[in-house]
Amino acid sequence: MSDDSTWGRARASGPLLLGVRHHGPGSARAVRAALEAARPGVVLIEGPPEADALIPLAADPDMRPPVALLGHAVDEPGRSAFWPLAEFSPEWVAIRWALEQGIPARFIDLPATHTLAWEAEPEAPSDGDDKGDGDDKGGEGDADTEGDPGAVRDLRVDPLAVLAETAGYDDPERWWEDVVEHRGPGRSDPFAPFAALEEAMTALRERYGVGGRPRDLVREAHMRLQVRAARKEFGDAVAVVCGAWHVPALREKTTVTADRALLKGLPKVKADLTWVPWTHRRLARSSGYGAGIDSPGWYGHLFRAPDRPVERWLTKVAGLLREEDRVVSSAHVIEAVRLAETLAAMRGRPLPGLSETTDAVRAVMCDGSDVPLALVHDLLVVGDVLGEVPEAAPAVPLQRDLAREQRRLRLRPEALERELELDLRKETDAGRSRLLHRLRLLGVGWGEPAESRGSTGTFRETWRLRWEPELSVRIAEAGVWGTTVLAAATARAEAEATSAGALAEVTALAEHCLLAGLPDALPVVMRVLADRAALDSDVGHLAQALPALVRSLRYGDVRGTDTGALAGVAAGLAERVFVGLPPACTALDADAAEEMRGHVDAVHGAVGLLAETLAGTPDTGRGDLRGRWRSVLRTLALRDTVPGVVRGRAVRLLLDDGELGPEEAARLMGLVLSPGTPPADAAAWIEGFVGGGGGMLLVHDERLLGLVDTWLTTVPAEAFTDVLPLLRRTFSAYEPGVRRTLGELVRRGPGGTTGSAAPAAGPPGFADEPDTERADAVLPVVRLLLGLDAEPENAATHDNNLAGVGT
Repeated sequence: MSDDSTWGRARASGPLLLGVRHHGPGSARAVRAALEAARPGVVLIEGPPEADALIPLAADPDMRPPVALLGHAVDEPGRSAFWPLAEFSPEWVAIRWALEQGIPARFIDLPATHTLAWEAEPEAPSDGDDKGDGDDKGGEGDADTEGDPGAVRDLRVDPLAVLAETAGYDDPERWWEDVVEHRGPGRSDPFAPFAALEEAMTALRERYGVGGRPRDLVREAHMRLQVRAARKEFGDAVAVVCGAWHVPALREKTTVTADRALLKGLPKVKADLTWVPWTHRRLARSSGYGAGIDSPGWYGHLFRAPDRPVERWLTKVAGLLREEDRVVSSAHVIEAVRLAETLAAMRGRPLPGLSETTDAVRAVMCDGSDVPLALVHDLLVVGDVLGEVPEAAPAVPLQRDLAREQRRLRLRPEALERELELDLRKETDAGRSRLLHRLRLLGVGWGEPAESRGSTGTFRETWRLRWEPELSVRIAEAGVWGTTVLAAATARAEAEATSAGALAEVTALAEHCLLAGLPDALPVVMRVLADRAALDSDVGHLAQALPALVRSLRYGDVRGTDTGALAGVAAGLAERVFVGLPPACTALDADAAEEMRGHVDAVHGAVGLLAETLAGTPDTGRGDLRGRWRSVLRTLALRDTVPGVVRGRAVRLLLDDGELGPEEAARLMGLVLSPGTPPADAAAWIEGFVGGGGGMLLVHDERLLGLVDTWLTTVPAEAFTDVLPLLRRTFSAYEPGVRRTLGELVRRGPGGTTGSAAPAAGPPGFADEPDTERADAVLPVVRLLLGLDAEPENAATHDNNLAGVGT
């Protein structure tokens, strides 16, 4: 091209410096146009030089952005950094262009070996690279710096915010859209946009210096050294793609000695780099990424749209809303386009931007509601795109084994959160469950257990899955435990068992081993469990440990795991709880008593499951576990030194199991609610007895309700304020329908009279004779449900039969 161009003039002063905004589609388009026009012999890109060997992988057809360079310290994988790239990132466009043209592409930023060794400070990159191009909204600060240039140069600034404010904009994103995204690359001179941006950044650097980022001086010194080396090899046919903030520093005339002096003595660590998948959501500034953007989905659309970006965007929005069963027609799209264009004209913008299209969608397609608009923002403006990297990319052995397992089990990582229902009776689902549990044991939280919507049996599991880029770091960290997921989880479980501080931690670990299918780790865990259980005399610890241990026994039925070793430990643990629980329930304050009630509930459920599990096994002297546990409950129910909340709970559990008749339960309640019992103790007993779903017990047994009502009306006024919080906590936990029914029963009183309830004759909840009027009221509904209206000839017979059902 002619030497009169910007490029021709720039050649005289050095290499072609293309200052960009990271993750800016306008910059990406301009970079491709400039490279096509200049045809350099080498392209230098801001990034860690250790990743040069990874650049050819960008041409692999299995490489799909967004992706990121992951660097981590070899000896400390948790010390890591990311350098993300999207399809609309100028760096990615430069890499792909160089590979297409067959010319070298190199990274020139400070090596990761130094970046990872730097101590974490406010200016340190949060996700690999504080790009320094204005995307990190550090702000200019509020200090009064007028007349003090030194103070101004120490401020941490956002260059785009300063330029936007200078141009009269209050939003840097809107300013950038107007001057870059909506203008496109220079048609007559593709280098003109870069020259203008360099001029603006030069003025900002003259005023603000490094903008509160002193480490940029070190990075820029290394970049200059790399540019000099490239010029020795390729002459002036060198193009540099970097953050626009760095361009003035790279243009600066410095000596090699001065630049090397800045790099002298930097800390080092041994680092490894690879490509990992990234997501649009993690590109968003809200994720904490320093050089993030607000709307990666929108920017990706602007980069891909060949023409009419507004019309194409609003058509995409309409399609999403239709999928959500909202009525959106072609007329809505046409009207939304008109409104967006009108808003842009009124606001003085060259084209509608994201704010105009969003306002148009809200008004035309969402009927002014922000609820569907939030969905558009989440799925389109930000998006859940997950990139892919080829198998040829370097990876730790554990990562490769995980990839093999994911393919074998057809469990594909996805950025969008989803629920996965597993039927553990199927081999594939059982394998998926084991893999997810093993990853959780390794600290890789790809999936989290969730409540099942259908069956609650042990053969069902529900998981909530979502793949995050940071999980690649967790996998690298877990690689110290083994080269496969199974080996690593086994080693981690054995190590955690020996270092566990509490008995409950060991029993939980045993449960995890069974869920994850780690038969080699289970003997070690069981040995530690037996030793800890023998030495721990705290009944609370034993009671906490028993439920997890019993659940582990249950898993053997559906998972095919041998849990014989657990049976003896669980039975022995239960016996120790039986012996130690009554003495441990004396002299407890209110908080300790409430905690002990929780232990009693947990042990009660565990004993029931344990007895069922051991029913089919040979008797090894365990005897009748349920019988011995009921004896413990009777002891707790009748011992005055036991707190009221525990005594009440023991009576309730015995009543539910049929070991205590209603007459006996009413007698014990009557003794507790007698005038000789302090009101606070009586209220605690009631909380233990009817708390936790006991409302229906009072609904169906009006005798017990009458006792509570009579006692409550006799509580002295001075004591009522003390017992009110306990009673309110108990009854507020009931369902609204239960509370309403209880209120009606108390208001009606026995036999339909108003006043204090008294014990009624006959079976509780039933009258002496059937109420035929009430029975007749339900007959039409019952007939409809049974389809009896279709047989009128038998109606009389059916009515006679249904009368008994209704009563």
